[in-house]
Amino acid sequence: MYLSTSRPLVDRQGQIIAVLASQPQKDNYREAVELAFQIIRDAGTEARFPASMRQHRRGLFAAVTVGISYGKGQRTPSWLHNKEYTGLAERLLANTSIRRLAGFADAVFALWAPRLYRYYHNCDAKLRDKHRDLRRPFAHSVFFAAAFNFGQNVWTFKHRDVLNLAFGWCAVQALGHFNPKTGGHLVLWDLRLVIEFPPGALILLPSTTVAHSNVPVQDNEERVSFTQFSAGGIFRYIDNGCQTVDELAENDPEEYERLMALKATRWEEGLKLFSTITELLQ
Repeated sequence: MYLSTSRPLVDRQGQIIAVLASQPQKDNYREAVELAFQIIRDAGTEARFPASMRQHRRGLFAAVTVGISYGKGQRTPSWLHNKEYTGLAERLLANTSIRRLAGFADAVFALWAPRLYRYYHNCDAKLRDKHRDLRRPFAHSVFFAAAFNFGQNVWTFKHRDVLNLAFGWCAVQALGHFNPKTGGHLVLWDLRLVIEFPPGALILLPSTTVAHSNVPVQDNEERVSFTQFSAGGIFRYIDNGCQTVDELAENDPEEYERLMALKATRWEEGLKLFSTITELLQ
């Protein structure tokens, strides 16, 4: 089952706050979806993740996050170190089918939220001008990080991705072999929506502000998922002139005071980056 028509979710002001994307009607894209599922499934099986990695606040499955991180005392953004799973992560990032899915999500982002997309793109340019050694997980995707969720039946608890950019979008793609009418549904709690989410489906949504979860698939079925996102801390670091808050306060007290005063209305500025259907049609 493939979605032939994109379904934007629109708020009272007519702004597009999320989009369930149609999928390219080409056999080679469907092939990429299947191959991406197979490599993620097989990598998870071979990794033999310990029980400690298969229980966390988002669900009962192992996950490996790759890309640029910033937080927990870091003074500068840096590439996540996956220790013994570094080789696994690099193999997944290099896979042609996974890269195609990542690029498709990037294109959907640019199409449905062009201002927000440009904000991501401009911030990435500023970051890499300061830290030329940093790279995004996928060259043709603007997101700073990605996560691979492993297991036969990947489903998530109700949660918000609170460390992501508050007004940013997260790309979620489901993969596997399952009947989307009997399981695998995406639940958007704050919007009171339960959405059929078949293998290959893609949604872009503000995962920090909208609580979401998944319905399990049937016992004899398989489901994994692949997400792309960007940590909010990286954008704050960039807004500070590519320095920490403490460094900004010491190096430029006036700019520090200006940015602190803007904090209360930052969410309003973020909402202005969302597009409307009317804009896109024009």
